[in-house]
Amino acid sequence: MSSYSNPAASDILSRILAMESPPNPEATTILARISAVAQAYEKREPGARETLIDLSQTLITTLELPSEAIQRIGWAEPARAAHCRIAVELKLFEYLKETGKNGISSSALAKKAGAEEALVARIMKHLAAMHIVSETAADVYIGTPCSNAFTEPEYRDGIIYTYDVLGPSFNALPEYLRCTQYRNPHELADGPFQHSHKTKLPYLTWLDQNSPYLSIYNRYMSAYRSGKPTWCDPGFYPISERLVAGFDVGISDVFLVDVGGGRGHDLEELREKHPLIPGKFILQNRQDVVSTIPADSKTIFQSMSHDFFTPQPVKHARAYYLHSVLHDLADDDCVRVLTNLKPALKHGYSKVLLNEIVVLETHASFSVTSMDHLVLVLGAMRVRTESQWRDLLQQAGLRVVSLSTYPGAAESLIEAELAG
Repeated sequence: MSSYSNPAASDILSRILAMESPPNPEATTILARISAVAQAYEKREPGARETLIDLSQTLITTLELPSEAIQRIGWAEPARAAHCRIAVELKLFEYLKETGKNGISSSALAKKAGAEEALVARIMKHLAAMHIVSETAADVYIGTPCSNAFTEPEYRDGIIYTYDVLGPSFNALPEYLRCTQYRNPHELADGPFQHSHKTKLPYLTWLDQNSPYLSIYNRYMSAYRSGKPTWCDPGFYPISERLVAGFDVGISDVFLVDVGGGRGHDLEELREKHPLIPGKFILQNRQDVVSTIPADSKTIFQSMSHDFFTPQPVKHARAYYLHSVLHDLADDDCVRVLTNLKPALKHGYSKVLLNEIVVLETHASFSVTSMDHLVLVLGAMRVRTESQWRDLLQQAGLRVVSLSTYPGAAESLIEAELAG
């Protein structure tokens, strides 16, 4: 079993701490915090890795000059994104991975890729400077864990999706807001995404009609949460105490209905991590999605075609689970979805579980705030604060029972039930 610690990171930290009299006193404070959190990281404490990332980014913005910050924001990071997209297109990351520790020159990469040598040399130099790949000698490069991961289909698709679909939408945001006199988008078919992609279709409809990007999106989303804590993990949400205890097959033999649950990844994870959960699992989604679910998944859950804007057909299940469904919708549509669940709920028994990002009132992480801006550019969507979630549920006649979080996790689990 490999060690959880990162020797390279520890070595860098030691060298920074050894510097005499850092000119910025705030940097000294941050370095001391990094040293303390590094010990928690060595002990595998939840959230330590994410805290180290946040502190490292804080250290960079504390140390760099304003001109350096503009250089990073204005062209170093955009060039990194563009070069990663090009490297995926030319299969540069695959060629690096194939050569292993022996390394490969930019000229050899160019020959394999069928590209101009001088261009590939410039691309590789910047990718090395931005720590995507590693330069071991003059014009000799090897892959890193990051670049090697980009050879896997789901992460490779993530590079394509974020650059081709999201990138233009963010670039269009300033001009779009200027035209709307700086108002939040309120129409799913009129936002930065539509302005950048020259379409009048809502984002999800456009995605449905652009099958190559739909496939890319689906593959990437299957890996988006990989390695991150989920509500199924110990210490996140007390599944046994809150759901298994009190489950009554006399009321219904359905334990959980996954509403709009993709192709069933969450149900598969729940069954894998909690194999003794009683009752049936039901997955609900559109027919075009349900029809693509592998036959072997039927041993884990039952699939059902259902539009969540219509009344819920499965009555009195122990729980109705919605994962990242409502942040794709405006408030009025969220209330419609939740209201359509109400007739199926048994008072005092059925639970509504919302697995969503909840924005902290203070010190929200970039993984949370960036998701808020991602859904902003895609249309009239938003991630919400705790008070906004409570208000939304109240409008639908539901009340919040609990809100469960986990160190380092962007998403929370909101448990709700019928009010009154």
